[in-house]
Amino acid sequence: MSHTSFDPKELNPGKLHAYLLGGVAPRPIAFASTIDSEGRVNLAPFSYFNVFSANPPVLIFSPARRGRDNTTKHTYENVLEVPEVVVNMVDYDTVHACSLASTEYAKGVNEFAKAGLTEEPSDLVGPPRVNEAPVSFECKVLRVDSFGENPGAGQLVVCEILKMHFRNDILNEDGIPDPEKIDLVGRCGGNFYVRATGDALFEVPKPLANLGIGVDGLPEDVRNSSVLTGRHLAMLGNFEVLPDETEVNDYKLMELSEIFLDLQDDGSALEIELHKHAAELLDNGDVDGAWKTLLSFNLG
Repeated sequence: MSHTSFDPKELNPGKLHAYLLGGVAPRPIAFASTIDSEGRVNLAPFSYFNVFSANPPVLIFSPARRGRDNTTKHTYENVLEVPEVVVNMVDYDTVHACSLASTEYAKGVNEFAKAGLTEEPSDLVGPPRVNEAPVSFECKVLRVDSFGENPGAGQLVVCEILKMHFRNDILNEDGIPDPEKIDLVGRCGGNFYVRATGDALFEVPKPLANLGIGVDGLPEDVRNSSVLTGRHLAMLGNFEVLPDETEVNDYKLMELSEIFLDLQDDGSALEIELHKHAAELLDNGDVDGAWKTLLSFNLG
């Protein structure tokens, strides 16, 4: 694979910003509510954001200096005056309001009103939370770290979560946020966002309880397949115990008999067809079936 490479120091801030936001994506959005020392409310989104600790529960976001004129964001100024913030998550229903709230209104203008969102009094901090948000985190600001005074420099706001609010309709039967219901959006480069719902969601089993054989443990013919991709090989490598010969033979007779009958006199074509079939099974999440398909080729 070919690549185009850059030295960040040789790019102007605007171009570097575009490469970073286009290359590190999608990013969750901190829809941050703050107040200044006079109690005036501000609401603004930031995609330099994530959760960084569970014990203590810590969120971090960065209202970076503006690249255009090197001024600081009202959110940054507010947390220095009043070290509290409510971080609200953004779902599909609120993403347009979130974008509207990013407008550079004058200091003191309430973006809740501009974006048509509802202020909900917080329990433990001064800034209100967004009533429409699927999740809101009331936080105290632990510290603010500056990465410089140049245009685009990050101003890192480190927050400890004091209280969490989850809209009831996004919780599953165990009371945990359901990714199928929460309908979150992420920020990409330019004007692009991504919606985390429907076909965009998929599962990858975590290799916590099992010790996968790894890609280097795959049979050579599988590892060097002209059909299977790196993603397919990694899925196969996460398998811990391979199907035994009896299982493979039963699968061959029940599921693969037509392929074997059609190509029994052409070993090369048979192998390629079995790899194609295994790839299709892997694309549908059937790793066990894919393994049985691949192992069937060398079955006596």
